[in-house]
Amino acid sequence: METSTDSNTNTNRFVYITATIAALNGLLFGFDTGVISGALLYIKRTFELSPAMQEVVVSATLVGAILGAAVGGRLADRLGRRRLMITGAGVFFVGSLLMGLAPNVPWLVAGRFVVGVAIGVASMAGPLYISEIAPPKIRGSLVSLNQLAVTTGILLAYLVNYAFAGPGGWRWMLGAGVVPAMVLGVGMLFMPESPRWLIERGRNEDARSVLSRTRTDEQIERELRDIRRTEEVEEDGLSTLLQSWVRPALVVGVGLAVLQQITGINTVIYYAPTIFESTGFEASASILATVGVGLVNVTMTIVAVLLIDRVGRRPLLLVGLTGMTLALTGLAAAFVLPGLSGLVGWVAVGSLMLYVGFFAIGMGPVFWLLISEIYPLQVRGSAMGVVTVANWASNLAVSFTFLSLVGAVGQSGTFGLYAGLSVLALLFVYTKVPETKGRSLEAIEADLRDGSSGAYSDATAETVEDAN
Repeated sequence: METSTDSNTNTNRFVYITATIAALNGLLFGFDTGVISGALLYIKRTFELSPAMQEVVVSATLVGAILGAAVGGRLADRLGRRRLMITGAGVFFVGSLLMGLAPNVPWLVAGRFVVGVAIGVASMAGPLYISEIAPPKIRGSLVSLNQLAVTTGILLAYLVNYAFAGPGGWRWMLGAGVVPAMVLGVGMLFMPESPRWLIERGRNEDARSVLSRTRTDEQIERELRDIRRTEEVEEDGLSTLLQSWVRPALVVGVGLAVLQQITGINTVIYYAPTIFESTGFEASASILATVGVGLVNVTMTIVAVLLIDRVGRRPLLLVGLTGMTLALTGLAAAFVLPGLSGLVGWVAVGSLMLYVGFFAIGMGPVFWLLISEIYPLQVRGSAMGVVTVANWASNLAVSFTFLSLVGAVGQSGTFGLYAGLSVLALLFVYTKVPETKGRSLEAIEADLRDGSSGAYSDATAETVEDAN
């Protein structure tokens, strides 16, 4: 007979394998986010791009991501999470080929747009799927695997950039995305559908079969009962998002989506080599320096994964934003001082790495986790789509204006502005963002529906035992 320990081991193995495969959505997201930073140094020389056209090349993916997120939410509710991720992997594969073979700028921009559509889908589908299949006790760390995959993808992109550094190497940099796309597409063929989506479609036995691989019999019955109870009182459709009882969750999601971007993170990811060049590094050395940024990003995300189900979501956000504010202030100050290519240049590099590290333990993983937890079941995909659109639209606005903003107010003024916005984000988190550690998705929804303070203040008082 199979022992309890063996059963738990098999359950844990299934949960982690499923979450890891789904987290490859984050790897695609991170890879394309990071790879353009190194490729851009050579693309701008190949096609003699002005700063404005560089912004167009970078931002084309963001326009596609907005579209992908806009349609991805509804498709996740209609087609299912699993099929959507398989389709997204195929789209990313095609886009990567288009970029790698691009004979001119319009072709390159088109490839960037196609990849962007896939990233928009992946950025919301991965966390959504993992949150719905994970047991409550470890949901935070499992969903945060997606953000760990994002940072790993960024680091992988930096390594690929360094490996192919040189004239013409940008084609290999951009085309390398076909590999993780194939792994994700094939891997998801063997993964189950989200049990909550199956129940919503009346496929109760299929849902029970999936849950049986991650829960005990008692937990299965309790979870099925809770899901059915929330279904009985919900109204289907996007109109649910406009109801007063959902509004606090919508404010939290959209607020975090915008603040995550306008505090400047993707200016660092997209333009890190450009920033390093301004401190006196050569092109290849600038790309190598970004590997250090990537290592900090991955390391601190691992710290967040280990802590997020222990200390909670709010503490990580508050600590992360405080550190981001201080690091951005230091970065702004460094660019004011003379002799940037000397010691002060290294101060700028250190401040930038600290900024990335504090982002990686707070706003990076916690934002994506929270938006996968706080919305009603029947519109969870659509709600995440709305929030993800806000995130990508803010990303587009910041990335498209970064070089122009630097030209207008200088690097010191630009990073000083981001520091001020980080203070605004800190106040928003302190006053608006709930603690969801250890709570089932149904318990979070019930508190939201009741208008009680449980979901939107200190939710840690509820014992984890009942949520498991």
